[in-house]
Order: sequence, then C-alpha cells, then structure tokens
Amino acid sequence: MHSGIKRLGSAVCRIRTSILLSHIVPILLYGSLISGCSSTASRKEGPDRPLFHNDLFAHKTSIDYAKGFTLSYHGNYKVIQIFNPFEQTADTATFVLLQRGTKRPPGFESAQVIDIPIRSLVTMSSMHVGLAGFLEAEDIIVGMGNLKYVSSPKVLEKIAKKEIVEVGKNQMLNEELLISLHPDLIMAMGSPVSPINRYPALQEAKVPVLVNSEWVETSPLARAEWVKLMAVLLNKEEQVNVRFGKVEREYKRLKALTSTLTIRPEVLCGLNSKDTWYVPSGDGYVHKFIQDAGGSYHWAETRSIGNLPLNFEQVYPVGLRADFWINLNMGERETKSELLAKDQRYSDFKAFQKGQVYAFTKRLNRQGANDYWESGAVNPQEILADLIRILHPELLPNHDLKYYKPIL
Repeated sequence: MHSGIKRLGSAVCRIRTSILLSHIVPILLYGSLISGCSSTASRKEGPDRPLFHNDLFAHKTSIDYAKGFTLSYHGNYKVIQIFNPFEQTADTATFVLLQRGTKRPPGFESAQVIDIPIRSLVTMSSMHVGLAGFLEAEDIIVGMGNLKYVSSPKVLEKIAKKEIVEVGKNQMLNEELLISLHPDLIMAMGSPVSPINRYPALQEAKVPVLVNSEWVETSPLARAEWVKLMAVLLNKEEQVNVRFGKVEREYKRLKALTSTLTIRPEVLCGLNSKDTWYVPSGDGYVHKFIQDAGGSYHWAETRSIGNLPLNFEQVYPVGLRADFWINLNMGERETKSELLAKDQRYSDFKAFQKGQVYAFTKRLNRQGANDYWESGAVNPQEILADLIRILHPELLPNHDLKYYKPIL
C-alpha cells in the first residue's frame, strides 16, 4: 500500500513539473528575444548611442559647480561642450574625446575630435599649468604661450632642458610653429576678444584648440572644478574624484567656521592703475571668497563678467571705511611707502592706517610668476584659509599665510 502511494506521488510531481515548464519555457524564450533585440539596438551608431556595447570608461566624474562646460559619456567617447560667456547669443564649442584606436562616432561633423588620453599639450595660461600639476601630469606640456610666468618646479625644469617651446605671447599664437609641433591639444584662455572659433587655420590642420574661461566662474569651487576637464582629457577621473573631493570637503569645513558670524569686516580689493580701479563684481569668485571668509563687500550686488572698472573717486569713500584692503598685486618687496609714492590718498584709507593691507604675492618668484594664479587656482581651500586668518585670526590661530602677505 505504501509503495502504491509513493508511485502515485511521483506521478503527480511529474505532471506538476511538466505544467510548470510549459509556462516557463515560452517566457524564457520571449525574454531572450527581447534581450537580443535590445543588444542589437544598443549597437546602433549615432551621437546619442555608443558604438561599443561595453563602456570603455570604468571611472567617471560629474560636474557639480562649474557652469562653463558640460560632460557626458558614450561608450568609447566623451562629449565636452564649452560655453562662451562673452557673447550675447549662444556660442558653444563641442569636443568629442575619442578613446585612441576606436571609431569616430557619426553625428558630430562640426565638432573637434581629441584623441584621449592626450599625450602632448600646449598651455596659454598659468592656470592651465596648475590644472596639469594638480593631476601630476606636467610631463605632457610641450609648449606655452609665455615661458616667463611659471611657478611649477617640474615645468621650470622642462623649460631649462628646452623640452617646452614658447608658442606666442598675449594669446597671439605662432600658428606655423604649432602646426609643425602638432600637439594633441592647445588650451587657450577665453576673453571677450577671443571667440571660441578664432583659430581656423589650426582647426584645418587638425590641431584641436579648446578655449578655457574658468576665470569667469562665480565661485572658487566652480573655478577649481575645471581640473575635471583636464582629468577627462587624461582619463584620470578616478584620481581627480579623490583629490578634488578632498579640496571640496576642506573648503566646506573652512566655510562653516564663518557661517554664524555676526561681525563681518568690510573688505576693499585691488589698486588704482592708469586712472582705472578694477574691483571684483558681486557675482565673481573673488567676492565669494570674501563672503565665505566672513567678510562684507560694498559691490556685493553688482553683476558683471569679470571686474568692474571704476575711477578713484568712486572707490575712495569705500577705502575710507573698509577694515581690510586685500588682493593688491604688488612686487615681491614693495612696501606701504611705495604705495604712497603711487598715490598719497592711500594714506587716508582706514586699512592703511591700521596696517591691514595684504597682497597675494607671497609666492611670487624672481621671474615675476605668481603661484596664486597657478596652484592657488586649483586649491581654493588654501586661499580661503589665508583669508579667514586675515579677517578672523581667532578662527585659525595656527595657520601660516601661504599666498597672502602683509604690506608693511
């Protein structure tokens, strides 16, 4: 009897298994068909679809602060868009960053193509040297606009060995020399007189030119984040995520020290030069530095790309009451007496009388290169620490000024 029940149970199990498989198999076959269609569709070429089914870039980065460029990833290439902030109408340059040895995607006929990782770079600004230095990539620099204004010891050594050539000063490029050099990329500096497409001869020679306008960003972190542009050109996203993450966390930590302050000393910036006094606009990164360091600023509500050109009479009333006078671009050994030799009216300024005058030239070398514009541009947390030490010394009593120095 027990054996009969056992045989009956086995038969029931076989029937149930057969019924279950009859439902599952069609579902699995249907899923395989859908998967096959999806796989085929993903190989379709186009500007929004990768040519490769597999993503070649294991490490990615994101742009969280900078407004001057965008970044996207597409299988075997990346797309960078650079915006020109100096035009009233939209002016955008598109760059396809193509992994070496892979096929160029269709749909980007007007875009410049840059093979990555780049192996040779021409820089036209000391800030660009700072970008390379942040990622320990100074070795790729083969040309510079002006060999005089360099702070990086590694780059100075390459210049001494004649491994870097001078390709033109004041943004005026020696195009014939550059075409013969044929670098993987020229990084130019954006300005109101430097439209994105100002180098047609180089573009025709297949020498990519990327215009960098980081200096018009509205915050120090946004400006420093242009280091991620250099990282995507070098396939160094993993490294930049770690290093920029440290910069970001330290900047925010320092900023938090001043967030609850009720007393915020007023700050004046700059110097009168040739009857024009350029002061930072309210929506510029310099004002953001002052704000984050716990200071107040007379022109905080102004809006302008770059600095505001004023005359001495417009600045004079602010100078009479400002507690601190900072961001003076002075020589290595200039003094208060030399300031007065330029204009006796400086002696009326409150900050001058109280000895609260500071220049950002502590790291000025004998050639006149100022590391404030180089390593300082990609390390805003260190500049912020200097400013907090100046405006609120009690918050950072043990901090030694790195980029600023008092004018005595």
